[in-house]
Amino acid sequence: MLVIPFSFLMMAMGMNAFRVPGNLMSLGALDFGLIVDGAVIIIENCLARLAHRQEHEGRLLALRERLEETMRAAQEMIKPTVFGQAIILLAFAPLLMFTGVEGKTFSPMAITIMLALVAAFILALTFVPAMVALLIRGRVAEKEVWLIRKSKERYLPLLDKAIARPWPFILGGLAFFLAAVPAFGLLGSEFIPQLDEKNIALASTRVPSVNLEQSLAMQRQVEAAVKKLPEVELMFSKTGTAEVATDPMPQNMSDGYIILKPQDQWPASVHTKAEVIERIEKVSRGQLGQIYEMSQPIQLRFNELIAGVRGDVAIKLYGDDLDKMAQTASEMVRVLQSIPGAGSVKADQVGGAPTLDVKLDRAAIARYGLTMREVADTVSAALGGRESGLLYEGDRRFDITVRVPETTRTSLDDIQALPVLLPEKAGQARQQVPLSQVAQIRVTEGLNEIRRENGKRRLAIQVNLLGRDAGSFVAEAQAKIAQVKLPAGYYLEWGGQFQSLQDASKRLSIVVPLCFALIFGLLYMALGSFGRATAVFLAVPLGLAGGVFTLALTGIAFSVSAAVGFICLAGVAVLNGLVVMTAIRERIEAGFPLAQAIRDGMAEKMRAVVMTGFVPAIGFVPMALAHGTGAEVQKPLATTVIGGLVAATILTLLVLPAIARVVLGWGERVGKHRDPEPDGGVAAHPTPEPIST
Repeated sequence: MLVIPFSFLMMAMGMNAFRVPGNLMSLGALDFGLIVDGAVIIIENCLARLAHRQEHEGRLLALRERLEETMRAAQEMIKPTVFGQAIILLAFAPLLMFTGVEGKTFSPMAITIMLALVAAFILALTFVPAMVALLIRGRVAEKEVWLIRKSKERYLPLLDKAIARPWPFILGGLAFFLAAVPAFGLLGSEFIPQLDEKNIALASTRVPSVNLEQSLAMQRQVEAAVKKLPEVELMFSKTGTAEVATDPMPQNMSDGYIILKPQDQWPASVHTKAEVIERIEKVSRGQLGQIYEMSQPIQLRFNELIAGVRGDVAIKLYGDDLDKMAQTASEMVRVLQSIPGAGSVKADQVGGAPTLDVKLDRAAIARYGLTMREVADTVSAALGGRESGLLYEGDRRFDITVRVPETTRTSLDDIQALPVLLPEKAGQARQQVPLSQVAQIRVTEGLNEIRRENGKRRLAIQVNLLGRDAGSFVAEAQAKIAQVKLPAGYYLEWGGQFQSLQDASKRLSIVVPLCFALIFGLLYMALGSFGRATAVFLAVPLGLAGGVFTLALTGIAFSVSAAVGFICLAGVAVLNGLVVMTAIRERIEAGFPLAQAIRDGMAEKMRAVVMTGFVPAIGFVPMALAHGTGAEVQKPLATTVIGGLVAATILTLLVLPAIARVVLGWGERVGKHRDPEPDGGVAAHPTPEPIST
């Protein structure tokens, strides 16, 4: 147990050196069981050597003798321990390849775990053997505790069956893995599990033509309605762009922040946050003339930073004609609203802004002897202003701009009465006509905004999900959106968190196979045989299948957090197989028959396999049972590792010996020389090795 605090202190030194902050992921994902795995293996071997030496000497050992035995025990385990730690470190390497949001989230976790594992490895080879020699001074006997003893009594008959008849066990493991494939397809998928921020963000959008005073009045009505709910502590809002314009927003939009009371102060009829959201949506819909978007304060900004939209899922429509884009977007909104799990759906407002439309009358302008440019200059000078000079204050200068007063600019009658000077005529005073005589002036609804991306006009349709994962929602939405006919030259792009999930999945699909290939290379170097490395590596898919079934049973969707759990699981599963195969290899090299080598090696390392499998799983239990803020990110990781390690440990004890019996037996038969005949010839039919123990 001393390895845990000492490795944490060494890890903290490394975090300071690499400037890794302590946060929810970097510190919360540490597993005590994973850290003590190396120490368990070393202590196991130290105790075995101490017991053997005591039995040989027939007395208690002196300190020097104990130090000799523990040093030799550590030396014996250096190679498998080095390779085992290298494999686990390599399993976490893909986390360092993440970029963007997932990189910021999981890279500190990977660095922290790798620092802790390196520290634990150093302690396992130095501190642990020394402490064993100092603390274990009494008689050491190789006996099992009752739980291990009873487990071994039940395990050994199954082990004999697996060695004698390996194919049923191999086919059973294969069936277990194949059953996990469709189960994985049924899992939902999301980028990162949604954190429960305890509070709610309610964004309100009104028609673009609303003025600031009216927008504020409508938002106050929403606040008053929401505050009447007994579970709401308070609500405050921000409308338009503040003085410090870090969040540009028009005056027809408001961000409302709803602070909820502690759950024990909610009404008896309200039990979950989803019910609170439904109640808020109900009272909000009573305020007409507004569109609402329900989210959480951090989640809303998080989505906006990822893809430029506030929704969990976004459909980006690219095209040229904004009218056609708006019409197509409205059809998509109706389709998305019919899909279960679509909490709030809205499209960008491309129109609706009040616009002064001045249409010049070419015939009238010609009758008065004017030009189009003269009339247009009159309108732009009166409404937009015209530079008429410079104002000097010391060494500073300012442009002087002249335009009509604001009261005139906001009155349609005053604009129509603006004078337009006629051309000068000889001997006559210069005359003028009102603007209404040479142009048609009216207030219409014009464009509200034009967004562009990658050189094309873009309109976004945003969806906030309620009680559903992004992967399954997008899969259903894509099938239905495909029925909406797009104009020629227009195309769609799916964004939001779903796009981040796709990017992370593509990166993992490249990095993870590469790391698995390197892990297989390390296994080959450690075991010296392609067959042995293959037998150990086949335990990985069985462990991954256990993680898939655990996610399916708990109803947790696949996410980047769960992918991290699968990566961790693969490393520990390989470590267990490496420990067992090392023991089998030693017996084969010592001249034992294959079946006996497998049986003795599995029996000897059964306790170590159980310890290194279940101790890390137990270490993740607090993470899996946590319910506080932030537990949502850790829960998929912990659940995957717990279920996968339990399955991998059981399957390693039963399926790995069967695989070893077939793979290593096949290698022996291929490489076995035929027995020589007495006359120097060779036997035509060599006697096959028996397959039963």
